[in-house]
Amino acid sequence: MNLLHPLPAAGAEEHFQTLLSRPGVRMERIVSDGQASPPGFWYEQAEDEWVLLLQGNATLEYSDGIIYALTSGDSLLIPAGLRHRVMHTGPRTVWLALFVPAS
Repeated sequence: MNLLHPLPAAGAEEHFQTLLSRPGVRMERIVSDGQASPPGFWYEQAEDEWVLLLQGNATLEYSDGIIYALTSGDSLLIPAGLRHRVMHTGPRTVWLALFVPAS
């Protein structure tokens, strides 16, 4: 499987594809095309999430005001319970996301 080809058609919604699922562990490919979290919306997850940006660019914001600008090759660990949101994604942005139990 190639994580960058083929990509789903661009649209109004992000595309999520589960690549691996085991008890307590899930890996997804996420394809974004300009999507962002709605104003005032925050993700808050029960598991740790490690993301790797394979292609494109994105900006994430933590509820404490820290902002991360990510480009191809950048990774970030989002600890369980940390409120965060996607401020911006560029066209054809491809993420690899790994969800694991909180440490």
